[in-house]
Amino acid sequence: MSHHPKNNQFDLSIIIPVKDEVENIGPLTADIIRQVDLLGLDYEIIYVNDGSIDGTAGGLDQLAKRHAQVKIVHFAASFGQTAALTSGIEMATGKKLITMDGDRQNDPADIGMLLAKLDEGYGCVSGWRRDRQDTAIRRWSSILANRLISKATSLHLHDYGCTLKAYHADALDPSVLYGEMHRFFPVYVRARGGRICEMVVKHHPRVTGLSKYGLSRTARVLADLALVRLLFKYRSRPVHMFAKVAQYMVLTALAFGILGLGSWITNRGPLLGVPFLTAAILSVGAVSCVGIGLCCELVMRNHFYVLGRRPWRTERMVNFAQQAPVPDLTGSVADLANAR
Repeated sequence: MSHHPKNNQFDLSIIIPVKDEVENIGPLTADIIRQVDLLGLDYEIIYVNDGSIDGTAGGLDQLAKRHAQVKIVHFAASFGQTAALTSGIEMATGKKLITMDGDRQNDPADIGMLLAKLDEGYGCVSGWRRDRQDTAIRRWSSILANRLISKATSLHLHDYGCTLKAYHADALDPSVLYGEMHRFFPVYVRARGGRICEMVVKHHPRVTGLSKYGLSRTARVLADLALVRLLFKYRSRPVHMFAKVAQYMVLTALAFGILGLGSWITNRGPLLGVPFLTAAILSVGAVSCVGIGLCCELVMRNHFYVLGRRPWRTERMVNFAQQAPVPDLTGSVADLANAR
């Protein structure tokens, strides 16, 4: 399923998801135009408004009136960063893509460097915020998360969470992306045969607006990480993964059995005491929940992919020369996506 509604018209598409960034979009646009004009490229800037309620929508419309290269996709509600990035990628008509945040912490001056590296034959050049301007808690949690993701995916990157990345237009298939998958875009590029590299980029402290990230996303990221590992390591042999889980369950059950048996022999408790049964039930229940969750995720991915649907709803678009029909969802699925 192609993600381009028409042939490539620009050298570069810059895709920026925004939510409640009314004070940042004007200066950011000016910075991008100034930097990219120096590169001598034909380009478009695609903002995806993810259900902003602070006046961002009106500010984006004004920018689109002043700058023909600025295009806007307005979501009908907030569907998350992955949905916003995926929608922008689908609407993009550039031969190369740049994704970046709308909070001005990414520096447009790095765009030229990333594109030059991309021309060396890479499918994706991922930004690395080595001197990250965030709180200590966010920096340390990011280090731990990146090590975990690198271990699980066998693709070592220092900064999966950095939105500033460069891609060739054909390196990603956005029809398979949703949830919190934007962190794993390089993994998808590698799965399609693309080479990945990482470059240090500048990171500025947030001057205005509120961060949309926090520890509350941890559970969702871990769930999507489990799904990514299943898709790319066990896609053709999922039984092997569940066999490993079963192996650990058997070993754990054996340890509890030996402990319970020893307690019973020494007359310190019944063989099937409450602690033993409780631990066994909780362990089996947890593993069962993980397995059921993965199966449900795979079924949902198949639903979106086969039917050509997307887990978002577009309200309107601005400055697109050709308004492509926007796939919609039934109310129940749309409500579920909005709830995420």
